[in-house]
Amino acid sequence: MEILVLLGVLALLLFLGVPVAFALFGAALATFMVIDIPLVVAVQRMAAGISVFTLMAIPFFIFAGDLMYRSGIADRLVRVADAALGRVRGGLGLVDVGASMMFGAVSGSAIASASAIGSTMVPLMEEKKYPKDYAVNVTVTAAVVGLLIPPSHNMIIYSAASGIGVSIGDLFLAGIIPGILTGAMLMLTAWLIARRRNLPKGHFPGWRALFVAFVYAIPGLMTAVIIMGGILSGFFTPTESSAIAVIYTALIGTFVYRSLGWKGFIEAAQKSVRTASMVLFVIAAASAFGFALALLEVPSALASLIGLMTENPILTLIIINVMLLLLGTFMDMAPLIVITTPIFLPVAMTTGVDPVHFGIILMLNLGIGLVTPPVGSVLFVGSAVGKIEVPAMVKTIWPFYLTLLAALALITFVPALSLALPAAF
Repeated sequence: MEILVLLGVLALLLFLGVPVAFALFGAALATFMVIDIPLVVAVQRMAAGISVFTLMAIPFFIFAGDLMYRSGIADRLVRVADAALGRVRGGLGLVDVGASMMFGAVSGSAIASASAIGSTMVPLMEEKKYPKDYAVNVTVTAAVVGLLIPPSHNMIIYSAASGIGVSIGDLFLAGIIPGILTGAMLMLTAWLIARRRNLPKGHFPGWRALFVAFVYAIPGLMTAVIIMGGILSGFFTPTESSAIAVIYTALIGTFVYRSLGWKGFIEAAQKSVRTASMVLFVIAAASAFGFALALLEVPSALASLIGLMTENPILTLIIINVMLLLLGTFMDMAPLIVITTPIFLPVAMTTGVDPVHFGIILMLNLGIGLVTPPVGSVLFVGSAVGKIEVPAMVKTIWPFYLTLLAALALITFVPALSLALPAAF
């Protein structure tokens, strides 16, 4: 009965259009009332949920990502990718994916990538007579790669939600190969679609132009090098690296690229405060909801249910992936990480899945949810940037969905893709 109240109130509030954070908190309050637990416990759990030192990195990485966008780093990454990849049939589609991969390596945010790269690439592709649906579909699906290539603030949320101290440095390393693999698969898909639809072909500007574009992009790309190098060397923690990323990006944007002024800095700070506040409030509400789930022993019950359905490790992982994919279609990524990690991580570990490996599975799985209706936030960003209705996008996006699912299958069932680099370091 209590479980029905918890899940029923959540479903009802979401159906009524209540914001996710308030729906999660309302469901937790209703459950505490039914099982006669003081309501102040819900507030205490919210405070405890965000009183985690590693979560301090989230607002800094969000701030750094917005500064990168305003500093013109995205434009310089697009120029590098265009010089290297723009010559082939449908080359701008490959450029879009390549630029998103590089921007993901310095921002770690799918929404920031879709906004920054999309605002540059979609108008350019339209100017070159690319279909609008193709331009937006490539942009939004390529943005998912940014969740895998470090740094990623969603990996920090997963580390905090795991409850077993999963290393953020290991998670960052584990995402590199899967991120490159997923990006390469999306490039192949974009090229095949471009050939079938006979999209325009670019030209190679020459090795000198490629070299010059790369040199101009080096200061921006060094952000990722500094972050990962500092973490792996032990020079600073992931949380400290996020603050260093902000300082470095501000200096590069102001004194090297000279495109970041005081006004842009203030606007980036204001936007980042709003975004970080929403993310952290969602995490806090999800912590109260997760506490209610733990009280009702939902994780152990679900584990038992999956155990009754199958004892095969492969089928268990398939079931977990399907459940996560379904949940991702109607709830945003941050609350799902906080809610589902304590539920599915123990189940996955019983099948022999490493917690770091499961974190990468979770990132890509829930990242796919960001580009699937009805509640795909990156999908809506792409719709706004490209000025195209979501139904028109979804009609032709299915090859990219299949590619992301194929990448998810590879990452799920080939653990070495995720674990090779953490093991090496």
